[in-house]
Formats: sequence, structure tokens, C-alpha cells
Amino acid sequence: MKVVVAMSGGVDSSVAAALLKKQGHEVTGVMLRLWSEPGREASNRCCTPDSVALARRVAARLDIPFYVVDAREIFRRTVVQAFLDGYAAARTPNPCLTCNRLIRWGFLLEHALALGAEKIATGHYARLVEAGSKMKLLRAVDQTKDQSYVLHILTQEQLSRSLFPIGEYPKAQIRQFAETFDLPVARRPDSQDLCFLAGEDYRHFLQRNAPQISQPGKIVSREGEVLGWHQGLAGYTIGQRKGLGLSTPEPRYVLAKEASSNTLVVGLEAELGASELTAVDIHWISGLAPAAAIRAQVKTRYTAGQAPAEVVPLEQGIRARVRFEAPQRDLTPGQAAVFYDGDLVLGGGLIAR
Repeated sequence: MKVVVAMSGGVDSSVAAALLKKQGHEVTGVMLRLWSEPGREASNRCCTPDSVALARRVAARLDIPFYVVDAREIFRRTVVQAFLDGYAAARTPNPCLTCNRLIRWGFLLEHALALGAEKIATGHYARLVEAGSKMKLLRAVDQTKDQSYVLHILTQEQLSRSLFPIGEYPKAQIRQFAETFDLPVARRPDSQDLCFLAGEDYRHFLQRNAPQISQPGKIVSREGEVLGWHQGLAGYTIGQRKGLGLSTPEPRYVLAKEASSNTLVVGLEAELGASELTAVDIHWISGLAPAAAIRAQVKTRYTAGQAPAEVVPLEQGIRARVRFEAPQRDLTPGQAAVFYDGDLVLGGGLIAR
């Protein structure tokens, strides 16, 4: 097949390209040049000059074409703006979800199809299985690296156009493959940073790009007692204990952020957590919402474990009520709640409350 591989200059996408080339596919490497703050372009690891040079070296080593495509404007308009808007609404957004939906499986997929490709491939740790006319999305073999959480938004059409070549292997073997293929990125360390933050604290980014978000306000208990003042809701996360600047007999934790009153609600550790959440903008991988409540394992953050719960579809499945068997700490509006049946990804949506 003709396959476009999204290359970043990292080991995972480089090995993905190498594996596909070895399998006999006609591979083309493409790197998206994403938006960076003016003057900070050299710090954004995903598309720095060094990353571009490494990706070019990998492509040359594999003897495949390589292109850099300018996606700066659409990335700024969609992903970065959604990030700013989320914090302005006192949510904690996950920009990787927006990027995957609109950039990788939107902008890039359209570009790949225009080049005559049949599929796009990425270095994500996840697996795909074709079952009749449906595509099933599964967790990666290496569950410590599994990225199915940020892929739950993909449609059947997008999945049918996708390949995840490294999802069947543990990370250690991917490193070994890179050595075997003699790739110049074999020992390059992984990056966990959001690409447009240039390795710094997101609060500094918000202060420069949306200073209106950082408005001081009250810190209150659940009973409404004023305990202190915060320096802008965007600087705090659900479950946070340190950095509140409070002098109280017992430690206080962030319980909620109320945008309408610009209020930070705090409480004791025993008050943390909830047994239920409401998720919106639900996407079901199969394309069909369940007709009734289902049992599932639910993951509420990329780094969180899974917890057993009942998922009750609402409004023809575009919303859902999730009832956990045990209270869950740090449920955060703006993050995704993703539903699993074993390794199978059923779907998910954004936590609204």
C-alpha cells in the first residue's frame, strides 16, 4: 500500500516507518510544522530544526521521500485556541485530543489522501483489528505506553485509513528495532511535554497568551467560608494541595473551580473524589451507542488507571452518566472519560461535571 507516516524525529514514528518499509509498503514520511510562540521555535521539540533534521536522516536511511508540511495556522486556530478557551472556562483541557481529531486525522489525513496514500500511520502505542465491516481499537501490548486514551475520538472511517505499526511491541523492543535498522534516533529520549509549551510550565504560557485568564479571586470552603485568595483559576488543578497559600489547621485540597464566580473551592482530603460524573460529546468507536447501560472500565486521565463503572447513555448516546463502584479522586472537567471492555476501546467523551 501507499502509506504516509507522520514523523516527528522521535524513535517511535521512525520505527513505524521502518517496519512499514520492511513489510513492502510504499512509504512517505511527512512532518507537520506546528505553531510555536514567536521567538521560541527552537524549543518546541516536535518540530524544531533538530527534529526535522533527524527525521530527514531517518528517511534517507530508509530511502523514502520526506516532506515538511506547514500546519502552523490551523494548529494555532484549533488546538492552541481550544487550550486557551478550556482554561478560560475553568476546565483542564487535553490538547492531544483536539490535535488527533483535527490535525493528524483531519489536516494530515486529507493531505495524505491528496498524495495518493491509502493509509496514514503514526507512532502511537495502540492496536487495530478489522472485524467484518468494523474496525476495533485496542490497547497496546505495552500497557505502560498505551495511547488508546487519546485515540478514542477516531471514527470508523478514520480508523479504516490508519495503521499503528508499533502497538504490537513493547517499548524496549522498539528501541532494539531502531538499533537494528541503524536509525540515528535509536537512543533519543522520549518527550512527555505538550509540543507548543516548549518544555515550560503551562501557567507561563497562559500568562503570555491569555493574561485575562489569570484574575485573582476567592478561595472558599464548600460552606462558602472565605479562606484566602487565588491568583487565577487556570493555575490550579483538581486535587492540588501545595501552592494554595493557605494557613489552616489541616491541609486543604482543590475540590472545584467555579468559572462563573471566579472561585476556587477547597476542602479536606476526605472531601476529595466523586462516585459519578457526566460526560458530553460522547463518541462510540463502533458508531452506535449502546441501547442500555453497560459495565465498563473507565479511565479519566491519560496517566490514571481504570476503574469499574456503569455507563448510562443519555440523549441517544451523545452524553453519558458514569457511576463508579468506588469514589474516584481528581475527576477533572475538560479531561476525557474513556470506556474499555478489557483491551477493547468502546468510546468516551469529555468530563463536564
